[in-house]
Amino acid sequence: MAKKKKKPSNAEGAPAWMVTYADMVTLLLTFFVLLLSMARMDEMKFTQAAGSLKDAFGVLRSSDKTNVDSPRVVEFAPISDDLVQRTYQRMLTELQRLRIDEDIELVKDRGAIILRINSAILFEPGSTRVKDEAHPTLRKAAQLIAPLPLHLRIEGHTDDTRSVSGSTSNWDLSVSRAINVLKFFAGEKLLPLDRLSAVGYGDQRPLAPNDSAENRAKNRRVELVLESIGSYREELPFLIDAREQLF
Repeated sequence: MAKKKKKPSNAEGAPAWMVTYADMVTLLLTFFVLLLSMARMDEMKFTQAAGSLKDAFGVLRSSDKTNVDSPRVVEFAPISDDLVQRTYQRMLTELQRLRIDEDIELVKDRGAIILRINSAILFEPGSTRVKDEAHPTLRKAAQLIAPLPLHLRIEGHTDDTRSVSGSTSNWDLSVSRAINVLKFFAGEKLLPLDRLSAVGYGDQRPLAPNDSAENRAKNRRVELVLESIGSYREELPFLIDAREQLF
């Protein structure tokens, strides 16, 4: 008796090639979603990931690089124009009310509000110690700044006249003056330290050419620069904490 041939059983489900194709499409979709999320967080990471994708598909990168990505820089951010104008008008009124508008010049410059004080009001010639007579002016300036949700950068500036002491440069003088103003604000507990920073520029940022006694007097100044700022402690964790270096 002849044996009956068994009929081949039909395989259930999708063909094997379709499963492989679906897996590949799913992986590509997941990868592009990942690229999109990275592109929103960091443009540099997106560029690197896009290059990896080209490599994965066999597209070789050119060895001749024409574009170089610039390093990421964390810096003070300018205040919005509307906030600058409103804050400027408010501070101008307060300066007049406190009667210090003759000692402090209020200016707007590139998204920042600056309280400009002539060095003659704060220091003796060649000295870095804040004069006792200047304390009321600085207290009133702090009274203006304290309610504002802004950070304060104290800048020291000099003219191009060389210091009488050969061991102290104009750069040293400007830095020391800025730091001593910061110490005054902190020592009197007028402003919190996490809102303060100090920097000196020497004679590198003059307001006027150093070609006359009047212009040199303009250039000898301390500027209280009010700006908004990002989370710089997270971006630059190696920065020295002012609270640890103050005294």
